[in-house]
Amino acid sequence: MSVGADGAAVTQVAQRHEVTRQQIYAWRHELKEKGILSPATIFLPIEMPAPHEMAAAPEPGERAPAATMPIEVQLNCGRRLRFDSGVDPVVLTRLVRAVETA
Repeated sequence: MSVGADGAAVTQVAQRHEVTRQQIYAWRHELKEKGILSPATIFLPIEMPAPHEMAAAPEPGERAPAATMPIEVQLNCGRRLRFDSGVDPVVLTRLVRAVETA
């Protein structure tokens, strides 16, 4: 459900996706300033496991994984992705393709 679809209010959508109303307004404002906000514009929720859920504990005798670092990538479409350096490359590739074509 998006804002305005089926009579949904910003508050309902924000609560459903665990973001603030202000964040939705900020996103919409940013899209409007860039001239890419249209009635067909929708926000797609993307769920990724927390970093501690992604990494399995090392087996006895194995080396612990290297420390991870936060990474931010600006895509050609103008959007930015922030993720942990430990993210699976296959998952990241799929995410980038999905975001760039959305």
